[in-house]
Amino acid sequence: MEVRLLVKAFGFFLLIIIGIPGNLFILLKFTYIKILEKKLLPTNVILTVLTSSNLLVIFSRVIPQALNAIGVQNLLNDTECKLVLFTYRVSRAMCICITSFLSCHQCVLVAPFTRYWIYLKETLTQKLYIIMILLLAMNISLYPSTILYGSARANSTTSPYTLRLVYCDADFLTYVSFMLNGLVSVIREIIFLCLMALSSTYMVTILYQHGNTMKGVRSSERGNRKSREYKASRAVILLVALYVMLYGMDNSMWIYTFRSP
Repeated sequence: MEVRLLVKAFGFFLLIIIGIPGNLFILLKFTYIKILEKKLLPTNVILTVLTSSNLLVIFSRVIPQALNAIGVQNLLNDTECKLVLFTYRVSRAMCICITSFLSCHQCVLVAPFTRYWIYLKETLTQKLYIIMILLLAMNISLYPSTILYGSARANSTTSPYTLRLVYCDADFLTYVSFMLNGLVSVIREIIFLCLMALSSTYMVTILYQHGNTMKGVRSSERGNRKSREYKASRAVILLVALYVMLYGMDNSMWIYTFRSP
């Protein structure tokens, strides 16, 4: 096996070894809390959905790519490709939307107790399941193309508007259908990434203001030691920056392919 393929296979199997047990542990932990306490906090409900979406991404994308990297060919037929592509696109979209929603939810939780923010806190808590069902319905409705155009890897000639996803093809046949599919995905992700960035920026501002207010109150924070608010703010900034950078690069590649060949 070539070194490039070996490194690629190692990376995918590392994701599987870490991702599946890690996400299953979180799901089992929340299940235990649900059984023990008969309820879950809203944040835990959101994390449960996010963890389930992460698992579906691993099963529908990482595992097939790992098998392909070690030489397994013709892994899926046409029907299986349609199902796997649809599952991957929807679960990936849910990861982005739910992460953004989690960021917005946390932003509302740390906001001041004014009439406007109290209304949002109550609304998000009461409509939590409805919001997530609407997000799922939106993402399902945006990806009928994976069912219409998905197929097993073909040896025959395909159109220039074909996405080759290692183990499956998605031949959109025309430039218009190819562009619309990518454009809808990019616009949705930009909207949710912007919401995540804005909510995280607001949280950092609140934490910074709280840190300034508490200066001199906590004796442990005197001198050059960094406050807990500073550390939390730095963690939020780094995580959001990494998330935006990775998905931004992915969407930049999509935008690049929109040009007509």
